[in-house]
Amino acid sequence: MLTSSAWTAALAGLGLGLSLIVAIGAQNAFVLRQGLRLEHVGAVVAVCALSDALLICAGVLGAGALLLSRPGLLTVVCFAGAAFLLVYGALAARRALRPAGALSADASGSRTALAVTIATVLGLTWLNPHVYLDTVVLLGSLSTTYADDRWWFAAGAAVGSVAWFTGLGFGARLLRPVFARPTAWRVLDAVIAVVMTALGISLAVRGLSAG
Repeated sequence: MLTSSAWTAALAGLGLGLSLIVAIGAQNAFVLRQGLRLEHVGAVVAVCALSDALLICAGVLGAGALLLSRPGLLTVVCFAGAAFLLVYGALAARRALRPAGALSADASGSRTALAVTIATVLGLTWLNPHVYLDTVVLLGSLSTTYADDRWWFAAGAAVGSVAWFTGLGFGARLLRPVFARPTAWRVLDAVIAVVMTALGISLAVRGLSAG
């Protein structure tokens, strides 16, 4: 049976984890799009949730302090992430300008291979320094304030991640009537392009300052 302090740590981790993850960003935009297309949703949700859990555990184990002590490593991650996001943003912009078959909300339409989808979501997760700053550095640092209950804090944050990505990925289908219109897909892809490009530029700037 959990002690009151363990419950407190777990709920704090859940609340903070959700507050960090519930915002439009590279991961969320991709999960939303996959959910709308009913395309490899389970795999995408699993990769995102498992990746977050691993990063949170790494933060609790002290990887956040190591990352902050190696500015050169952070610079490399920033530039790699910036390049990846800018390319993905350019692809989203092309879809918005030239819809073709990529806008179909029909699950029987053209589908991206599972391997390509997994590689994309892994890149959006592990090449994004914001993910490290949120999970490894911030959550890892705050977990130390809960001493022996820090793993309950980590568990709460991981549960929040699972709940959010599951709800976003599988709940996106409720918006499919809206996205039955090609214009809605063009707007979504345009928003994704802007978000990815803005994040890519911000990472490049962060990389320059870190260097």
